[in-house]
Amino acid sequence: METERIKYNGWQNCMRLSNKEVELIVTADVGPRIIRFAFVGERNVLGEIADQAGGTGETEWMIRGGHRLWIAPEEKPKSYELDNTAISIEEIPCGIRTTQEPGNLTHVEKSMEINLASDTNDVTLKHVLTNRGKTSITLAPWALTVMALRGTAIIPMPKHVPHTDRLTHNQEWSLWGYTDLSDPRWKLGPKYIMFRQDPTKGPNKLGIAHREGWVAYLLDEFAFIKRYVHVERAQYPDGGVSFETFSNEEILELESIGPLTTLKHGQSVRHEERWSLHRHIPVCGTEAEIDSHVLPLA
Repeated sequence: METERIKYNGWQNCMRLSNKEVELIVTADVGPRIIRFAFVGERNVLGEIADQAGGTGETEWMIRGGHRLWIAPEEKPKSYELDNTAISIEEIPCGIRTTQEPGNLTHVEKSMEINLASDTNDVTLKHVLTNRGKTSITLAPWALTVMALRGTAIIPMPKHVPHTDRLTHNQEWSLWGYTDLSDPRWKLGPKYIMFRQDPTKGPNKLGIAHREGWVAYLLDEFAFIKRYVHVERAQYPDGGVSFETFSNEEILELESIGPLTTLKHGQSVRHEERWSLHRHIPVCGTEAEIDSHVLPLA
């Protein structure tokens, strides 16, 4: 695994992590944010907002694309605290640590430890929120990954349980005022939810208390897989969900959420994700094809 300082899409200071197969690019002029994850020299599976590339110092929050760390539950202006200025990046074994200074609104320091394996296409991300303020704050770490246009999210459903075996529910879903399950971007089956990004369609969103351990995004021949752990009996925001997906004309997001935690001054909470990237994946339009081509990778 190698690291190097580079310029990327108008940003003068970025860090590139790479091995023989894949690369990540992390912005240092803004962030913390991973703006690229791809096979070396090939298509970025993360979404990028072209007219925001290279920007710094804006007075409004900018989505930009890529992968970011937020504070849940979503609230304005707290969640939208600006990240438009330079951050610190330090090298650690097998990767880097990025740190954003505490904001004036929340007084929360945001940090990501990004580790790339030397011999596989695996990434480990440790998202850390630290309360640097004088008063306690209740929050949840929220890891949002903006995916590239025209792909499809794959979200496994809980294992089917016959009515005669269990009478109580085993799923928690949250819907928003703009959620529309009749939208043709959704395809809900007994084993998987498929959610397609369509540049002609507006906002839609779904949240799930997701215990299956993984979600995926299929883009052309590539499969991006995100893994994280749902903590049973923990309290989660937004009606008790640990995973959310949102899409509009520009993006589709895969969002994992940690449990709600109250942090006193100086205390931190961590939330871990593990990523992998795969190629030569056939088109998967059915659940049987997902079982054959995606499930073994996940």
